[in-house]
Amino acid sequence: MAQGTAAATIYVLNGPNLNMLGIREPEKYGHSSLADVERLCVETAAQFGLTADCRQSNREGELIDFIHEAHAKKAAGIIINAGGYSHTSIALHDALVAVKIPTVEVHISNIHARESFRHHSFTAMAAFASLCGFGIDGYRLAINGLAAKIGATAKT
Repeated sequence: MAQGTAAATIYVLNGPNLNMLGIREPEKYGHSSLADVERLCVETAAQFGLTADCRQSNREGELIDFIHEAHAKKAAGIIINAGGYSHTSIALHDALVAVKIPTVEVHISNIHARESFRHHSFTAMAAFASLCGFGIDGYRLAINGLAAKIGATAKT
């Protein structure tokens, strides 16, 4: 992987309501904001010589457009927290499968300890790994796992 090129970029995609982090149900999602998540992702990615391109949308079609853009720009990987769309969007699943970019799904809460409708994830089916229940630290863990998958090593 050539450093300083588009191939050294990972897309970090956050879906609906994640713009409300720190405000929305802090007992479930914690007090960190989306800006805190994005800062964590940028710092973690940089440790591997990667650039995190962080995006958030409350619209399913826009998230699909971001996935297609990641393919067009030859992104090295995708970290996705599709929020509620994880459990409902076959279209997001299909977009992830179509682009064939290594993907890790992240959820801040443990979706398996919540309502039964959250126990199934279409986006997880299109990812090589899925993390849930680690709070925002799940993003750091996801980037570490994605870096290992694509052969990026930590810089000293």
